[in-house]
Formats: sequence, C-alpha cells, structure tokens
Amino acid sequence: MKSLDIAEVSRRSGVKPSALRYYESLGIIAADSRKGLRRQYDASVLDRLALVSLGQRAGFSLQDIAETLGPASLNEATFHLDRNRISQRADQVDRRIRELTLLSHALRHVAKCSAPSHAECPTFRKMMTEALTWTSADRQKLKG
Repeated sequence: MKSLDIAEVSRRSGVKPSALRYYESLGIIAADSRKGLRRQYDASVLDRLALVSLGQRAGFSLQDIAETLGPASLNEATFHLDRNRISQRADQVDRRIRELTLLSHALRHVAKCSAPSHAECPTFRKMMTEALTWTSADRQKLKG
C-alpha cells in the first residue's frame, strides 16, 4: 500500500496530527518511516483509526482500544480484535441502552403528566422514591 504523510492521514481521518502522535506513543498506530521530519504511515493506518473512532464511540478508553487492537505493526493491513472484550462491552452498552430508555420514558412522563401538580402524580412520586435508592455508581452511569 501507499505511504501517507501525517498531514494526509490527518486530513483523511479527521484526527489531529498531535493525536496521531499520541496514538503512536500508545502503540495504537505505527509510522512506517519518515520523510524529513514528517512521519509516514501505511494507508492501512486509516482502518486502525476507524476502529479507534468506533471504540471511542462504544465507550472504550484509548488504553482499552490499544489492548483490544493489539500492538500496531508496520505495513500491516490486518488487526486482531479481542472478541471477548468487545462482547463484554456490547453487554455494557445494552445495559446502558436499557437504563437510558427507562430514563427517557420517565422524563417524557414527567413532561406530559396531566396531574395538576407533579407532587400529586403517583408515577412521579414512585420515581422520586426510586431516585433515593440510586447508588453513586448508578448516577455515574447516567452521566455517560
């Protein structure tokens, strides 16, 4: 595959050169050479950057992504993903979706409640009681 300089990789991926250098320091990507002071990357780096973007959207930290992708190899268009780790994260995402769906339904109820006062709405009162039992971990999950 053709080598791309850091500016071209940045332009195509939307990732700033400083982030590319940081990803390189974490072992997520690897430059295959330099042309003067400019890093050169195999075009397959764009695939790895797409996986980084997907991983971040799924809630993986950069450290998790580095571990899940495995070390970057020069001129390597393949990657090996930790399927077990990805499956566990998918389970976490599914739980989060359920939590957010319940929260969305509760908010919609509150917004559309026809009771003269929310204090008179049994559904709202129940939500308030349940809110008192939330743990700090539950609150952190809702912050996303």
